[in-house]
Amino acid sequence: MIMLYFSGTGNSKYIAGQFCRHMDAECYSIEENLDFDAMITGEETIGFCYPVFFSRPPRIMREFAIKHMEALKGKKLILFCTQLILSGDAARSFMDMFPPGHAEVLYAEHFFMPNNVTNYWFLPDALISDKKVLKITARADRKMLTVCRDIKAGKVKKRGFNPISRALGLIQAALLPGTERKAAAPNAIRIKNGCTNCGICAAVCPMGNLNSDSGKIEHRHNCTLCYRCINKCPQKAITAVFHGKVKKQYLFGSRR
Repeated sequence: MIMLYFSGTGNSKYIAGQFCRHMDAECYSIEENLDFDAMITGEETIGFCYPVFFSRPPRIMREFAIKHMEALKGKKLILFCTQLILSGDAARSFMDMFPPGHAEVLYAEHFFMPNNVTNYWFLPDALISDKKVLKITARADRKMLTVCRDIKAGKVKKRGFNPISRALGLIQAALLPGTERKAAAPNAIRIKNGCTNCGICAAVCPMGNLNSDSGKIEHRHNCTLCYRCINKCPQKAITAVFHGKVKKQYLFGSRR
């Protein structure tokens, strides 16, 4: 099997890497310049790992899956989602992109990971302390061991596929305006006055959403809400959706 992941700030990359270490599988970021159609076609089981926002896969992962839909036909899937508080049906909603019976889900699980959403006043900053990061990732490690034992034993588990999870997912998705319900956030980003046009955000953006062609950072209304730019900006001058002040930055991906 292979594991394909998208990770904004390191959480999903970590989970994907832990799975592949235990299962002796190959792990690839969907941002890599690879022949993914050929890779998918050559494997029986395909894993996907991604962060969730209001119970939906990020736009970049949705677009990737749709692009490679034909290669995924008839494949067996393992779906992992990384979450902060509640993911609803984040794994199940991945399958909404495909016709019924297009692929078979063998296993689906959600993993609690540290908070990388650093500009929402109602989310505690303590979640991104080093001590808290270690505690939460250790719990995720233990859960991954159980998951890998289940998969090796042929146990089928589908987190988020029950009616209650689906109802919770629909409620969360309804909080997103317009096209954002599909994790497309055309007007999510704001660049504040502290921006120095250093270009770091444009360099790390997986969607090519940010550019400095006009002498200042502007966005192209193509955000996938990964929070990479917000956590990488040296001036803490970028916000998304609720636009609260960024007091801390989540640098988990930089630590690993």
